[in-house]
Amino acid sequence: MRIWDLHCHLSGVAGLTPEERLGSLIKYADRVGIERLCVYMGMKWAQDPSADDLGKQNDDVLRALEKHKDRAFGFVYLSAKHVERSLSELERCVTNGPMVGVKLWVAQRCNDPMIDPIIKRAAELKAVIFQHTWFKTTANYAGESTPDDLVALAKRFPEVPIICGHTGGTWELGIRAIREQKNLFADLAGSDPTWGITEMAVRELGADRIIYGSDSGGRSFASQLAKVHGAQISDADKQKIFCDNLRNMMLPILKAKGIQA
Repeated sequence: MRIWDLHCHLSGVAGLTPEERLGSLIKYADRVGIERLCVYMGMKWAQDPSADDLGKQNDDVLRALEKHKDRAFGFVYLSAKHVERSLSELERCVTNGPMVGVKLWVAQRCNDPMIDPIIKRAAELKAVIFQHTWFKTTANYAGESTPDDLVALAKRFPEVPIICGHTGGTWELGIRAIREQKNLFADLAGSDPTWGITEMAVRELGADRIIYGSDSGGRSFASQLAKVHGAQISDADKQKIFCDNLRNMMLPILKAKGIQA
């Protein structure tokens, strides 16, 4: 099967430079048959990045992509806490650069309308939009979004596809939270490879709304691939989850940039 990994980082990986770290990820990806990696956030990041830090994180990814552009896609790291700088980074890294998606993490919850100019511009560029989410029993980080927050955002942009990072961590709740919001897609990355996550997601959302990701180097490729390889679903649905859904979402911006996929 073709496998594209939605969710990779340069942290937690061997290497002294961004290029070396992405090279390490690719080495391990080759062992398990992963064709393309989506990479975002740089060598070392904070939960509440400054505007300048966003730029530094994106610089790391741009360096890594320059050496490995045939194997990786870059997503620009943005924050609704720094809207003007984020819009500037969108232009630098996506409009005028090689990146094809947007990564939104913590610092400002995504239900806040402050984020709307970022979503609007990303949608105009056809960039893939990825929002980290989590339901934590120990309380979320300050500014950390839940799937419920993402539903509130998605309702303001019902025609824009948005990916729910980690399926909310507590995936039984996350799947149900996003179920009725048809422009939201579930990212399988990051949680333990518990039996039943993929089966429930297919049952509740449909295979067309589920995307494989690993969260490497925070998680291993093998443990996260097992969620799909070991799922009791059809091979056709596995292929949608492993590659087709993400590829179809990315095709408009890839074609606009002349990137073969």
